[in-house]
Amino acid sequence: MSAAPGAGTAGPAAAAVDPAELPRLRRRTSWVLIASQVLGGVGVPISVALAPVLAADVGGSEALSGFASTASVIGTAAVSLPLAALMTARGRRPGLVLAYAIGAAGSALVVLAAVVRSFPLLMLGMAAFGAASFAAFQARFAAADLAAPDHRARAISVVVWASTLGAVLGPNLSAPASRSFAGTSIPATAGPFVWAGAVFALTGLLLAVLLRPDPLLTARALAGPDGHGPAGHSLRAGIAAVRASPRARVALVAVAVSHTAMVSIMVMTPVDLAHHGAGLQLIGLVISGHIAGMFAFSPVMGWLADRLGRLTVIGLAAGLLALAALLAGTAGPDHGQNALGLFLLGLGWSAGLVAGSALLTDSVPTGARAAVQGLSDLTMNTCAAVGGAASGLVMSAAGYGWLNAIAAALLLPMAALALLTARRQAAARK
Repeated sequence: MSAAPGAGTAGPAAAAVDPAELPRLRRRTSWVLIASQVLGGVGVPISVALAPVLAADVGGSEALSGFASTASVIGTAAVSLPLAALMTARGRRPGLVLAYAIGAAGSALVVLAAVVRSFPLLMLGMAAFGAASFAAFQARFAAADLAAPDHRARAISVVVWASTLGAVLGPNLSAPASRSFAGTSIPATAGPFVWAGAVFALTGLLLAVLLRPDPLLTARALAGPDGHGPAGHSLRAGIAAVRASPRARVALVAVAVSHTAMVSIMVMTPVDLAHHGAGLQLIGLVISGHIAGMFAFSPVMGWLADRLGRLTVIGLAAGLLALAALLAGTAGPDHGQNALGLFLLGLGWSAGLVAGSALLTDSVPTGARAAVQGLSDLTMNTCAAVGGAASGLVMSAAGYGWLNAIAAALLLPMAALALLTARRQAAARK
């Protein structure tokens, strides 16, 4: 298999890095990625909060409201492999910058679709908008490129934690963003997308200017010619690298299952709360607690993954997600129990994402990392899109309790695979 252009070399900027400067470079890279996550984290939720309303307005039917979020998830998955190929060939910076540029262009298309009232154009814009979510997810891997192996999970977790501010602040900016275009031809529901496009453009510019030298290319240079391993940028290259590593398979399953279980339960929780008499304010508080569980405690999960091991924290993720499904699925009219379940759902997702991402990075050669990480995000988002779509069908046919039971059942192969791999590792050390 031939390597992607540039996959086996570090590039001139990376080659000039003095290993003694690595601690300073790690800190600088981390701060740049944190800043990009804060900005990008504002841009996505500021618009997604009103995307279903805009879709229903432009499409002329509430039945079409869910298509906006679906198109965004599909777009995130669609760009995963092409942008991963670009990062394999040219480094993290070009891929992340292009992802935010596509997201900004998608925002512009959404605004245009709202003005001319074109539903197909709106779906195209939302799909392109999803590229910004890809950049936000991939930033965690960029943080891992230069991290010391025993601090890799913490480096990932800090970047995930940086999304907290945007996740909390973004939805609260939707109202002023809508009002800012009053009296113009831009509908109020499209105003947040103007703001989001500007934020994505600013984030891309920040990364283009400051994410230097490129962390992935620098990691390859520091690893030396023997540290690259087989390189490749295609889907086949990513699959081959995962198949060659049992630990990588566990990591891929952990990230995909954790994300799918979380999304499947989370998207139907507001509906169940409303069925049991909860108002919009209470629903918002429950979802806010869930978001806090997802992001605010990720540094704790990173510390645990570095101290106790990736597989141990993946097992913790399975336990937390299963407990969350039990609490939420049996809560009924007890809104406090449901809120606790949703908080633990976010906490379990954080454990699975951080530990799984660190294990995936640990388990493949440097030259194959970007391809494998692109495959991971493709798998994660595709599974979540299917889970999110199926959750509505399960909810309507069998109820919220059965939805949680099915989500919990998805965790069994993840837990079994992690346990089996841990036992094999223990036996190999004897």
